[in-house]
Amino acid sequence: MHRQSMPLDHGMLFVFSDEQPRAFWMKNTLIALDIIYADRHGRIVKVLRDVPPCRSASCPSYPSDAPAKFTLELNAGSSVRHGIEVGAILTLAPEIPRDGQP
Repeated sequence: MHRQSMPLDHGMLFVFSDEQPRAFWMKNTLIALDIIYADRHGRIVKVLRDVPPCRSASCPSYPSDAPAKFTLELNAGSSVRHGIEVGAILTLAPEIPRDGQP
C-alpha cells in the first residue's frame, strides 16, 4: 500500500501458512499491478493483469478462484512480458516454505 513505484525487476511475494481461496484488493495502492495466485506446489492458479489502483472507500476484491498459498504482485504488464500463465510453476527460493514446512 501507498507505493508510488516499484522497480521493474521487483515484486512482492505473500506466503501464507495455509492454502485456501484468496482475495486481494487495491485500497490505497497507487500503481497498477498484476496479481498472481499459486497453490502450495507453486502452480499458478490465477493471473489478474493490470489491476487498477483504488483510492475510494469501497474497493473491489480480486479473488483467486482456486485455493492458493502464494500471492505474487508485480508491476502491471510484467505477467505478459514474462509469459506468466495459469498452469505455469513458480520457482521459489529454497528458503520459502511449501506445505507448511519451515
